[in-house]
Formats: sequence, structure tokens, C-alpha cells
Amino acid sequence: MAEIVIKNVAKRFGSFTALHSIDLTIADQEFMVLLGASGCGKTTLLRIIAGLETPSQGEVWIGGRRVDHLPPRERGIAMVFQNYAVFPHLTVFENIAFGLRMKKLPQAEVDARVNRTAELMHIEQLLRRYSGQLSGGQRQRVAVARALAMEPDVILMDEPLSNLDALLRLEMRAELKGVLANSKTTTIYVTHDQVEAMSLADRISVMNGGKIVQAASPVEVYRNPAARFVGSFIGNPPMNFLPANRSAAGQWSVAGLDVPGPAAGDALEFAIRPEDLTVAAEGFAATARVVEPLGAHTLVTAEVGGQMFRAVLDSDLKVSPGDELRLSPKADRIRWFNRETGLAAG
Repeated sequence: MAEIVIKNVAKRFGSFTALHSIDLTIADQEFMVLLGASGCGKTTLLRIIAGLETPSQGEVWIGGRRVDHLPPRERGIAMVFQNYAVFPHLTVFENIAFGLRMKKLPQAEVDARVNRTAELMHIEQLLRRYSGQLSGGQRQRVAVARALAMEPDVILMDEPLSNLDALLRLEMRAELKGVLANSKTTTIYVTHDQVEAMSLADRISVMNGGKIVQAASPVEVYRNPAARFVGSFIGNPPMNFLPANRSAAGQWSVAGLDVPGPAAGDALEFAIRPEDLTVAAEGFAATARVVEPLGAHTLVTAEVGGQMFRAVLDSDLKVSPGDELRLSPKADRIRWFNRETGLAAG
């Protein structure tokens, strides 16, 4: 069992607080992604779990054992870094075997593990090459194989695909997900790339300002963001937001349109994802400003209530800059946020 429990963990660098009282439980064999913009604290949290940083307060437990006082080598973890960290003077075989030899495993066991993980990562034909002869994608496969060969309880991955080109990143994402699921390890993966997070994770912890804003499944954080920040960060393009006020009819007035909404509250914010809008006879009065054909869909940036508002429409619908149209929100996809706290309402 490799359940990870983070209890009230904070990290301060002088007067700057990088992490604020983090509480998070990651289940055995779960793939957890820490997602957020640069500086949000995700890498600091990963380094505390790894033992590369000491928390200013709080506890870290792995597999029922408190480890925040232990050095990295005693925590049962392996790490994969953004810069691969493979040794250029060693062959692929020697790179994968490095940690196993440090543990003084028998040569037969070393050979078996290296060959098994190399096959998993489809690099068995590269075992006699030096890392300087490899492409970036091949070096990343070596780094993952080296981590898997250690048969760790936990694998920690810090933006491991960010140095790869878009097509290779897509290929590696699918491969990583399958390999790590079969390895039955608990994985914590740090990224700022929401597509990586959505495609890989069992759960996503969205971080902002040193805090976890929401920890939930990819579908949940996308469809039911717990805070305005989550809605604005997840999605490309992100959610649209418009101020909402009580109307005379007891509904919510949003850019001149009456919309049914929560019973409580006085000043809320209406939110809708761009793909949850359709062109209809009734809806928000919109003026198209920018039209971007995207193949199957067209992204229209329009002006609604004096604000920019995006809609993802079917490409068969012909829209040109300057066109006046009505954008109707799908009622079951509308979300509401408190304008003061930024938290979900209703």
C-alpha cells in the first residue's frame, strides 16, 4: 500500500509563504496531478513529498509511515525530472541499472529489471547506446524506465514532458498512462498543462497561491469548478463570466437577459463554457468581433454586455466579424460564483 497523506503542510521562505496548510490524501495506485501556473506551489509540494525540501510545518505519510523526517532514499520513491537527468557517459542499460546497482542487487535481478522496464518503454533496442545518441523523447523514456526499474511505492514526476514537441508529447502521454497503470504505483505528476492534467489524471489538484483550490476528477473540475479560478484556468478557451444581479422578476439579470439561478445571494457571477452556447432566436445579444475557423468548430469572440465573450460553434454556421447574433446558454451547464469570494454558489 502506498497511500500518501499530507497533513497541514506549509512552507515558508523567509517572509514568503509558498504553501498554506495543505491537506491532501492520495489513494494507493492513484494518478494525482498537481496543476497550476508557475509559482503556485506545486513543485514545492512535490519536493516536500520527495524529501528535497523540509516543510515549515505539517506531516507527510507514505504507506502508513511518517516520512517527513526521512531522507529521500528511505521514502520508497522514484523521481522523473523535466530535464531527464540521464547520465551522458553511461549507456541506456547502465542508466536504467544505476539505482539498482546502488542498492547492490544481484546482477541477474538487475538484468531482469532493466530488460523488463526497457521493454515496457519500447527502448529495448537502445540498451547499448549512449544517451548522447538519443533523441529527447528517447531520453525521457530512459528516465521513466530508470524510475520504474526501482519498483518504487511512489513515482514523482515534475513536468516530464515539457521539453518534448507537441506530437511526441501526445504519444508519450498515452504511453505513460498505460505503463503507470500497469505498474500499480502511486503517481504524483506536476504540470502547468491542463491538457496533460485532464488526459492523465485520476484526480487533479488545482493549485493557486500556495493552496489547493479543488481536488477532484478531471470531469468534475471541468464541469463543476469549485471556484472561479478553476473555471478560468481549466479549459481552452476558458469559461465566460458575466456579472449577475437580481431582476424584478426574481430571476437573475445577466447582460439584459433574465436567467433562472440560485435562490440565495444578491451579487453573483454567471459562468458558461464556450462550447455550451448555441445560436438561437433568444439569448445574449452579441456582436462578433473575431472569427477563428478551427476545422470542426469555429471560435467566435463576441462582445456581450460590453465584455468579450467566446463561443465555440459548429463550423457549418457562417459567422463574420460584425455580425449580430443571439447566443443561448444550455441551462444545465450554467454555473454561478459568488462575486466577493469567487467560490461556487448554488
